Amino acid sequence: MGVLSDFIDGLKGNDQIESSLYNKYNVKRGLRNADGSGVLVGLTRVGDVHGYILNEGDKQACEGKLFYRGIDIEDIIANAQIEKRFSFEETIFLLLLGYLPSKEELEKFSGLISSNRELPRGFAEDSIMKQPSRDIMNKLARSVLTLYSYDSDPENLSVENVLRQCLELIARFPTMAAYCYRAKRHYFDNASLIIHKLQEGRQTAETILSLMRKDQQFTRLEAETLDLALTLHAEHGGGNNSTFAVHLVTSADTDTYSAIAAGIASLKGFKHGGANYKVISMMNDLKANVKNWSDEAAVTAYLEKIVKGEAHDGSGLIYGMGHAVYTVSDPRAILLRERAFKLAAEKGCEEEYNLYTLVEKLGPQIIKYVKNSTKDICANVDLYSGFVYKLLDIPAELYTPIFAVSRLTGWCAHRIEEIVSGGKIIRPAYKCVQPHLNYVALDKRL
Repeated sequence: MGVLSDFIDGLKGNDQIESSLYNKYNVKRGLRNADGSGVLVGLTRVGDVHGYILNEGDKQACEGKLFYRGIDIEDIIANAQIEKRFSFEETIFLLLLGYLPSKEELEKFSGLISSNRELPRGFAEDSIMKQPSRDIMNKLARSVLTLYSYDSDPENLSVENVLRQCLELIARFPTMAAYCYRAKRHYFDNASLIIHKLQEGRQTAETILSLMRKDQQFTRLEAETLDLALTLHAEHGGGNNSTFAVHLVTSADTDTYSAIAAGIASLKGFKHGGANYKVISMMNDLKANVKNWSDEAAVTAYLEKIVKGEAHDGSGLIYGMGHAVYTVSDPRAILLRERAFKLAAEKGCEEEYNLYTLVEKLGPQIIKYVKNSTKDICANVDLYSGFVYKLLDIPAELYTPIFAVSRLTGWCAHRIEEIVSGGKIIRPAYKCVQPHLNYVALDKRL
């Protein structure tokens, strides 16, 4: 820090705001109401997250539901499984265009995405390989902004042009994520540089696994599991931090690349998309400190230490537990847990899977007991997503980027919706609580 360290104490003091003032002025911190529900700031037709019922002002817990364009995510997944096909490309179509495609439309649309996965000529060499980054999310944001320079019509905000830009970004994201990771491994981890050529006709999940693995080989179950994860992460309502960021920036009439870069910057945070990495870190710590993973008493004791801030990172959080909306259950966690069971059996990791389910069982009880809370708590999708990625041999550095590959679809759908129906720049109010001061001449300052 050098000279800057001399100014830190003053900075902290001048930025400190008394907590009582938030109550005095009825400020909705985090855009949350007193009961934890979100402040209503907009309307959407893209996605709906349902986790509780408001009955005459009382918040009542209920089973979680997630809808894409009014269709239950469970139905989307179930029908894809019955027909033995992937669901992510269908999900992209549904979220962007608002309706379920016919078989012919889906085939044409999937082909369009596959044919646009190649990056512009020279982009991989000049933008990714020559400017690598230790953090893949940071590099993805920079790469998206760089693509602006390769677009012949970047500032055109017509729906047709924005849709074209969104489809190109959705198609290219898996390629960019893979190449950014390979560059990081080569330049910062001293690993061999392996860049695979794209294979046309592959679905997104197959493309990711193919680009990630040295031999480009994967099983059908592995591809289906990653496809499920992509489908489940594609959209989560307009109020989640990254999607709201895209709405916010879009409302200023900026270009698509800037708006999507804002979404990436938000998703990078450990309180948002980076949470699955925190789960893996916590579980590794738990496994290292509890010898018998099936010993419920031993696991309970260590989870209590975590909640008390005496273990893991001292945060007092059981990562993968709790959600801003879901109370009784997170449908994404349930669906991913079911697939994790099958994949763990194929990989011979049943014991580790059982530990995750034990944490899911014990976590809510322990949090309520230690914190003396009555709040309804359930496992969220992050508890199992990192575990699934681990079973798929996906490196930890790519957990959040793969989340971004998926959530990009929701961001694009909400961006188009904001362009079509928004109309006003988003500008909430901040009340200034700084007292007015007199200016002091330089030679009279202490």
